[in-house]
Amino acid sequence: MKAKFQEYKGLDLSQVNKDVLKAWEKNDTFHKSLSTRKGHPAYVFYEGPPSANGIPGIHHVMARSIKDIFCRYKTQKGFLVERKAGWDTHGLPVELGVEKMLGITKEDIGTKISIEEYNNACKKEVMKYTDLWEDLTHKMGYWVDMEHPYITYDNRYIETLWHLLQKLYEKDLLYKGKTIQPFSPAAGTGLSTHELNQPGCYRDVKDTTAVAQFKVIRNERSDTLFKEVDTDLFILAWTTTPWTLPSNTALAVGQNIKYLKVRTFNPYGGEPISVILAKDRLEAYFPSANTGLALEDFKVGDKKIPFKILSEHSGSELAGVRYEQLFPWVKPEGDAFRVVTGDFVTTEDGTGVVHIAPTFGADDDRVAKVSGIAPLILRDKNRGIEPMVDRQGRFYRIDDLDPKFVQEHINVDLYKEFAGRFVKNEYDSNLTDADTSLDVDLAVSLKQQNRVFRIEKHVHSYPHCWRTDKPVLYYPLDSWFIRTTALKERMLALNETINWKPQSTGTGRFGKWLENLVDWNLSRSRFWGTPLPIWVTEDRSEMICIGSVAQMKTECEKSVKAGFMTKNPLEKYSEGDFSEKNYNSFDLHRPFVDNIVLVSPTGKKMVRELDLIDVWFDSGAMPYAQVHYPFEHKGDFNQAFPADFIAEGVDQTRGWFFTLHAISTMLFDSVSFKNIISNGLVLDKNGNKMSKRLGNAVDPFEVIEKYGSDPLRWYMITNSQPWDNLKFDIEGVDEVKRKFFGTLYNTYSFFALYANIDGFTYSEAEIPVSERPEIDRWVISLLNTLIQEVEDAYESYEPTRAGRAIQDFVSEHLSNWYVRLNRRRFWGGEISNDKIAAYQTLYTCLETVSQLAAPIAPFFTDQLFIDLNRISGKHKDDSVHLSTYPKYNTALIDKDLEEKMEIAQSISSMVLGLRRKVSIKVRQPLSKIMVPILDENFRRQLSAIEHLILSEVNVKELQYLTDTSGVLVKKIKPNFKELGPRFGKSMKAISTAVAEMTQADISKLEREGKFSLNLPEGSIEIVVKDVEILSEDVPGWLVANEGKFTVALDVTVSEVLRNEGIARELINRIQNIRKETGFDVTDKINIKILRHSEINKAVEIHRNYIASQTLANEIELVDLEPQGSVANIEIDTDVITAIKVDKIGV
Repeated sequence: MKAKFQEYKGLDLSQVNKDVLKAWEKNDTFHKSLSTRKGHPAYVFYEGPPSANGIPGIHHVMARSIKDIFCRYKTQKGFLVERKAGWDTHGLPVELGVEKMLGITKEDIGTKISIEEYNNACKKEVMKYTDLWEDLTHKMGYWVDMEHPYITYDNRYIETLWHLLQKLYEKDLLYKGKTIQPFSPAAGTGLSTHELNQPGCYRDVKDTTAVAQFKVIRNERSDTLFKEVDTDLFILAWTTTPWTLPSNTALAVGQNIKYLKVRTFNPYGGEPISVILAKDRLEAYFPSANTGLALEDFKVGDKKIPFKILSEHSGSELAGVRYEQLFPWVKPEGDAFRVVTGDFVTTEDGTGVVHIAPTFGADDDRVAKVSGIAPLILRDKNRGIEPMVDRQGRFYRIDDLDPKFVQEHINVDLYKEFAGRFVKNEYDSNLTDADTSLDVDLAVSLKQQNRVFRIEKHVHSYPHCWRTDKPVLYYPLDSWFIRTTALKERMLALNETINWKPQSTGTGRFGKWLENLVDWNLSRSRFWGTPLPIWVTEDRSEMICIGSVAQMKTECEKSVKAGFMTKNPLEKYSEGDFSEKNYNSFDLHRPFVDNIVLVSPTGKKMVRELDLIDVWFDSGAMPYAQVHYPFEHKGDFNQAFPADFIAEGVDQTRGWFFTLHAISTMLFDSVSFKNIISNGLVLDKNGNKMSKRLGNAVDPFEVIEKYGSDPLRWYMITNSQPWDNLKFDIEGVDEVKRKFFGTLYNTYSFFALYANIDGFTYSEAEIPVSERPEIDRWVISLLNTLIQEVEDAYESYEPTRAGRAIQDFVSEHLSNWYVRLNRRRFWGGEISNDKIAAYQTLYTCLETVSQLAAPIAPFFTDQLFIDLNRISGKHKDDSVHLSTYPKYNTALIDKDLEEKMEIAQSISSMVLGLRRKVSIKVRQPLSKIMVPILDENFRRQLSAIEHLILSEVNVKELQYLTDTSGVLVKKIKPNFKELGPRFGKSMKAISTAVAEMTQADISKLEREGKFSLNLPEGSIEIVVKDVEILSEDVPGWLVANEGKFTVALDVTVSEVLRNEGIARELINRIQNIRKETGFDVTDKINIKILRHSEINKAVEIHRNYIASQTLANEIELVDLEPQGSVANIEIDTDVITAIKVDKIGV
């Protein structure tokens, strides 16, 4: 007995998922996909390391699907695609999670809990959700080696990082400096600029702002400013951060900006004052509506404040003017309280004067240093120089300061009220937004002293920590930096060689980031991470950067000999042994490396710089560290570098993408990846960010369990381009399951059913395509075009285009057209060459589709491929993922045939649309359609597929119209969306010209695809898409236009046509009864139909036709309702009868 194609009772993609996973495990399919490609060219892929201390979400399915698609595709193309998983295990996310779990803060580490205990907790906690990640990866079908992942806390991984840092050090690209850097008090560490530029870090906040009054000191330099001034003179400066005002030591003006001196009154106390502000900002503070108000008429409490302009000055005239300290709490150590010029001063907002606090702003620090202005600093108990705000985000407590400094420099009476206050309420767990902020209290204090001109709430964008969600401060930090600016131009040049998808991310978001590059702040003042491998002497005259464990062991031996250490902590380490056991004999984390004391070449003690390095350096170094380069794989490293492809979310643009690019450029003068897809965000169906708090998060495990992975992957990839944000709607997943997978399943089920009946196994001799019917040659042509198009899409890293092309082929062409029009070739009758050709054609389409769609939908396509191949034996591969990507045959592509069939499909679609418009069912025959002939080629093509159209739309005749005049009347109007952007001001003239086009003009435009319009300003050419062409209906006819096609349908139903329509309706109902009753497709039947005046004649006339279509021996009209199992059916509105169907031989 011949083997049969597998038949199923229904489509259960969730069960398919499970069954295929079992088969992959049993057959070790993933590893076979590697072993079968050994010796083939490599396709290099890098996996960006996620952190396993968080639960994976639906957005991870998107990112991992994209990666999987191209790895699977390239495997099909014959490449060896190694895929190594990785875990990002260091950094703030882990530390903050552990602090929360242990109920401690950063300050408790080293006191309440040792650094060793803390780091052990981090090491354990970081892999907390590994099982969930592996489970999702497994269930969604993402093939990646999770048995041998790279782990960033591994000593071998860290050793590579140290090597890279040493190379940067040797190139003079690693240095230490004190600069103003983003600092997160909540996290207790500085941040790099790329961390600060993660999506969502900048957000709008409403803060108290103040326009402070800085009192000008009258002296020889400022004397000219006091001309005509009979009050105190102030310079106005606006700030959104009043907490920085006590640290003010300068005011910056624009050298060429014009400033006005204005006589007015303080809006709060009513004191007469004179103020200086930018001329361009006058209206913002002194509305022109108040110009006529007399100064002498002003009364305290008036809402309208009078003013008088006294004089105008340039910014350069104000430079050098001195003013009184606004908050005289701390005496600065150097020159201060002077007006300087700055190139960053604008008149877009504020007063055109910038308050300068050198300790809290990069521009402030720069202009102060250039101008010789001292920052306002404090000295802690170790006499260390500190800004006024400590690392917890509060004004320094007096008890934490050097007593001598307090005595000599601090006005304790004034400062004590504010000492210890947090500058942001968010830093104090006891405060809420409802509590009065420090900004408010400082503004009130100024108000009481007549030192503020305006206090108001203001919405502005403010940076927040990417992990704590708390505000960031700009803070003077001693940090180690990578001198990325030294290679900025090279980074820009190499970036231009990368294929970015979308390109706009590479040239825009990423390119602009590189153009504005600053040096990379590498230091992190934390505990769990990669230690900076730099040891220095106390006087900082000697320094060493360690680049390997072997070097460290050697240096430790020297230290032991010098008496700085009693034993070598690396004595058990054996150089050249790269085993896990050897590398677990020590630990390169804190506190162990902190305890290592080295000796300098001159015999001085050297201790380690306590900083850790930025966790983004860990991930950016993964191309090298994942293979323990250069300690291992030095000889073959270039075979795995750079990557051919990477993919992650757009939030990695200034994170992982940047650090990959920066390290590879600085150390290898190379890109680290050649092609990249930066996918967008996955939002809820309303476009909102998903979160558990909002209750709109989608559990990927639940979706996969219910629908299977294939519909989820297919939906996410085909709904929109990967780089666009996806508004995730679970209904879309269900729709994909029904419309695409349901259609593909039904097409296979149709094939399997009739192939099994006829015993087709593809062992039959191949019918040459050239000898097959035209409909077969058409679908084979379209299939080869599809192979070509999908391959081009995959090669271009455009999976959406690939998926949509496959979907369109399956739904619109294979199922809705080829199978439907060829059903009779599969039904009944003996096996023949024509039937074999139909089977071979449909088999080839199904098999090819399984291979083309396999990268996107790996489960169902594998089942489909195996079900087909198990019987045909055409492939030796036991999985579609081991098969070779199909090759298109240009000799089988017939574009003329494809065009003809497209005409047939388009016209059929238009006619069916007209039928729906007047609710005439397709089973009701109609008499005629008319189609205007565009040209002779169109006539030839239409003639060749006329029979298909008539059969498809159930119309008797197609009439060719060479002259539509007097038959069809067309209207035309401009398409403003197309024309407007191109012609703008000429649109009025174009509208007039289009309205004047004759019927002949419209026909010419449709025929030739273009038409010249004569306008007053000259001639322009329009094309079909530039206009909308509509046809008026004529009596008894309906007319439709679509592109260049027009069709008219005669909707008159004669009695003859109506009887035939009733016969077709009866056939449909009888076939449904056969199916519902469970009859086999070959079973013969007898039919009894209850007489009805509306159907009797139709049955009598079309008795033989009904019998042939339903395999009926007898059809009998009866006067009484038949006995037994009877079906009541509705043939038309209010036309109901009863039918009994009996299987012969029962």
